[in-house]
Amino acid sequence: MANSSRDDSPTDGDTSSGDAPPSNSSLYSEGEKILAYHGPRIYEAKVQKAELRKNEWRYFVHYLGWNKNWDEWVGGDRLLKNTEDNIMKQQALDKKQGVDKNTKSGRSAQTKPKSSSDAKAEKEDHKNNVTKGKKRKNDLGAEKDIVSLEKLVKIQIPPTLRKQLVDDWEFISQQDKLVKLPRSPTVDDILQKYLDYRTKKDGKVTDSVGEVLKGIRCYFDKALPVMLLYKKERKQYQETVVGDVSPSTIYGAEHLLRLFVKLPELLAYVNIEEETQTRLQQKLLDFLKFLQKNQSTFFLSAYDGSKSVEGKGKGKHD
Repeated sequence: MANSSRDDSPTDGDTSSGDAPPSNSSLYSEGEKILAYHGPRIYEAKVQKAELRKNEWRYFVHYLGWNKNWDEWVGGDRLLKNTEDNIMKQQALDKKQGVDKNTKSGRSAQTKPKSSSDAKAEKEDHKNNVTKGKKRKNDLGAEKDIVSLEKLVKIQIPPTLRKQLVDDWEFISQQDKLVKLPRSPTVDDILQKYLDYRTKKDGKVTDSVGEVLKGIRCYFDKALPVMLLYKKERKQYQETVVGDVSPSTIYGAEHLLRLFVKLPELLAYVNIEEETQTRLQQKLLDFLKFLQKNQSTFFLSAYDGSKSVEGKGKGKHD
């Protein structure tokens, strides 16, 4: 699940809950438990506030079981009444996404969904997050199941980069635009710049930093085609990454950031000692701060809309 820091974040649900409520009457009340679309999934949520803005009701929602950092303002078209029919719709969508949900009395158990994506984003990464991707078999491990939260390496993505994930999702899923390839700087360029930065700061090249950067590159190259692309980007990938070309020499910061949404669940399948995990978290956070510091240089402010995009419609990793 990817998060947006904006009060009026654009609608990012895949479907609508129905007709918009009349301008003088709120369809959802404060304190009401509801279901809310976020990327390709539906989550249990609660309406914290309801405000009429420019003849449109906006709702500040809290996703149940999630940190309040994910709270956000959304439009009514992202929300559903908490009815048995809609709960069945939620469960059907979870099943379609490959999520193993334990149901009880027709209601989804309160298990933490994957981040979405990164992130949302994840968001989300999806949204992704944004950033949350559909589960699939991939080269980095077996078919993924929901991993207990205790096993996840916690990676706190800075707020401005979470917003970057949201913008990334909107450019592709809502505006039918693509990142123009090849990117400059590439993922390899960014990793080298970070290595130079750490070397200058520390006065030497540390083996641990070098190993982490090699790991990031390896994970990126393997994860990109199977879990970091939106459906609308598949054709572009097939046309651009041919032969023995590594994705890290073609793609840039936009797709690299998506990897950090997925890394916790990928690393959950690696046997890491607690002390090593703590050091790894610190190094990954330092790298994200480096991305944030160079955000205006590394990331595009607009995507390329000159080419037609496959799979118009639903915005999700597929």
